[in-house]
Amino acid sequence: MSVAAPEVRMASARGRWIVLTTVLGSAMALLDSTVVNVALPHIGEDLGADLAALQWTVNAYMLTLAGLILLGGSLGDRYGRRRIFVVGVVWFALASLLCGLAPNAGVLIAARALQGVGGALLTPGSLALIQASFHPDDRARAVGLWSGFGGVGAAVGPFVGGWLVDGPGWRWVFLLNVPLAALCVPVALRHVP
Repeated sequence: MSVAAPEVRMASARGRWIVLTTVLGSAMALLDSTVVNVALPHIGEDLGADLAALQWTVNAYMLTLAGLILLGGSLGDRYGRRRIFVVGVVWFALASLLCGLAPNAGVLIAARALQGVGGALLTPGSLALIQASFHPDDRARAVGLWSGFGGVGAAVGPFVGGWLVDGPGWRWVFLLNVPLAALCVPVALRHVP
C-alpha cells in the first residue's frame, strides 16, 4: 500500500497558514529559552529568589524540554502530529500563565518544568507538520522559512524581554505566550492537515 505524497503547495493560502502556525508554535518555545534570561534579575528581586532558584528557573525548562523532545516527536507520530502540536501549544500556554502568576520561586520553577513538557510536545511537531504537509518540491522552502523565522524569534528574544521587563514587568515575559497560543491553536485546527 503506497501513501500519497502531500499536495500542499507553498504558494497556496493553506501553505502560508501552515508555516505561520508552525512558526508561532515553535517561536513560543524558542523565545522562552532566551527571553527569560533578561528577566532573571527582576524575578529574583520580586520573588526573593537566590541564585540557585534563578538557575533552576532556567534549568527546569531546559531539562524537561531536552529530556522529553524525542518522546514528543514519537507521540506525534503515534497519535497525530497536529493533535500533539496543539496539545503542546495549549500545555505551554497554561504553564506560561502559571509562570506569570507564580507567587514564589518554587511555583515558578515547577511551572517552568511544565513549560518544558509543552515545548517538548510542540517543537518536534512543528517541523514534522511541515515535512508531512508540503509537496516535496516546496518542502525545503517551507523548512527554510520555519528555521529562518525561528532564528529571528530567538534573536529578538532578549530585546522583547528587555522591553517587557522595563515596561509592564517580568511576568509579561510569560504571559505573552497566552495570546500567541490563542492565535496559534485555531489556525492549526482550521488550516493544518
